[in-house]
Amino acid sequence: MLILTRRPGESLYLGENIRITILGMQGKQVKLGLEVPGDTTVYREEVYKRVVEENRRALETSNNDLMVAAELWHEAKK
Repeated sequence: MLILTRRPGESLYLGENIRITILGMQGKQVKLGLEVPGDTTVYREEVYKRVVEENRRALETSNNDLMVAAELWHEAKK
């Protein structure tokens, strides 16, 4: 993990087109400003983890799914 120290008003770049600016600090919270290309998706970590888990579950194939598909295919051939 790269650890950087920045003050409010200072920025850093990720690559050439993503800019992160420290807008302010209040107690234990830091307010960030993100400048990203329009086609870049930004998620909070907890949302991202849920999306990844849902995608993983959607791709799982169970034996029951295969049996149902085989039965439907068999019925369609009759």
